[in-house]
Amino acid sequence: MSTTKNKRACKAALAVALLSGLFAANAQARLAGHNVILVHGFQQEDLADPPANLQAVKDAGADYWRSFWLSRSDARIDWGSDGRVEGTIAQQAYQQLRQISQQGLCNNFCIVVSHSTGDLVTRYLLENQARWLQAEGLAPLRILASIDYSGAGGGTELADLAMSLAYNDSWYNWPLRAAVEAFTGIEPEPGKLGVVNDLQTNAARNLAVSPKAIPRLRFVAGGSSYGGITKPFISGTDDGVVPTHSACGATTAEGIDSCSNTISLAGKVTGQNGPDGLYYNHYPILMNEGVTHSGVLGTETGNLSVPVVNNTTLNGLRVDFASRSYTQRPWWQFWGSGDRYIEVPGSDQTDMSTLVYSTLNN
Repeated sequence: MSTTKNKRACKAALAVALLSGLFAANAQARLAGHNVILVHGFQQEDLADPPANLQAVKDAGADYWRSFWLSRSDARIDWGSDGRVEGTIAQQAYQQLRQISQQGLCNNFCIVVSHSTGDLVTRYLLENQARWLQAEGLAPLRILASIDYSGAGGGTELADLAMSLAYNDSWYNWPLRAAVEAFTGIEPEPGKLGVVNDLQTNAARNLAVSPKAIPRLRFVAGGSSYGGITKPFISGTDDGVVPTHSACGATTAEGIDSCSNTISLAGKVTGQNGPDGLYYNHYPILMNEGVTHSGVLGTETGNLSVPVVNNTTLNGLRVDFASRSYTQRPWWQFWGSGDRYIEVPGSDQTDMSTLVYSTLNN
């Protein structure tokens, strides 16, 4: 894994895998032989201009995934961000769950792909969908696993600040106000923040937290969003919207720097302020220090991914990303052997969604 020859071979193998994955996507919309259901994240436009009806919600949901996953999915669960998870969002989701069940799309198991707040919505649906559907005489959806990009299931400090600002804006300085308004898209007001209420760290971490048999595969970003103005107000490392403690699936909302106690988001093998524990069946698979909150969905290249949980099978889904370790010494350091790093070779040549899709599809 450490020689130049091996690195080139790994990159060539990855390129072949990516190409074959793209051809497979044209033939069928399946991932590892299973139908895919998409659950999008927070859409700030819904707060400024609430969608008129479910069709408007669905149109926005299709646009959300257009960069990569839309053509590789079989169904979506779209929801309006002006609602609450246990209210309007649940009602909208149930209409779509019913249709998926009636069509039998998950008879051979489905894989859910979520992004951002979609992680929290997915968690709530996984806890309740069987009961809801069985009450109407319908078959529950059989879910193999959930792939969660920049998962906000643990909430974000930006939501805490938004709610505080909505109810008491007298003392907040302009950098904090700018960060909150970049996140919400509006000047926060009581009653107009919709799902942001549920994204408060305490609220999110008390919603549908019962252990579940369905593995949640976590893909974590660490880039900068909104020009970096939100980062000072989020605990630990983050992707400009979601803190690492949430994206990793950590059991507490304390600020952490990595999903691992021994590997940084950039892949350096060294002691890290990692999570004290992870939620049951939550597995940090890849970290990527450079990719942004939205860039994980297929729009950004040039960023190296770092494997955390790898070479394993989760509920029948094989997780086997290529990896290599190497030693690197800074140009100015004339002593010692340098620092050790680990990476997915060639991952900077593609975007994170293509990497994940192609790897899990082989």
